[in-house]
Amino acid sequence: MINQLPEKLYYNIGEISNAFGVKPSLIRFWEKEFNIINPKKSSKGTRKFSIKDVEKINLIYSLVKKKGYTLEGAKKQILNGENGNLDVLKRLQKIRLELLRMKEEL
Repeated sequence: MINQLPEKLYYNIGEISNAFGVKPSLIRFWEKEFNIINPKKSSKGTRKFSIKDVEKINLIYSLVKKKGYTLEGAKKQILNGENGNLDVLKRLQKIRLELLRMKEEL
């Protein structure tokens, strides 16, 4: 999911919702439910998500949408260190991208 986003400092909620295939309202809901997501807000209230926020959204997405955790279960997993798996997931995604590039070159 994250690899679908261009590299830049901040992302708007539309870019994130498109990358994850969910509605912006779900991202806003997760922001309220999970205190680990803290986007910057402009004076008009526009959310600007950092790459760290996107990684946290990816973790929540993985727990809730892919693994089928309830919101409470996902919160417990995050508190119990599921965040450590995020680093492994990021490295595996980078390796996958590199392998795909190598495959295209062949």
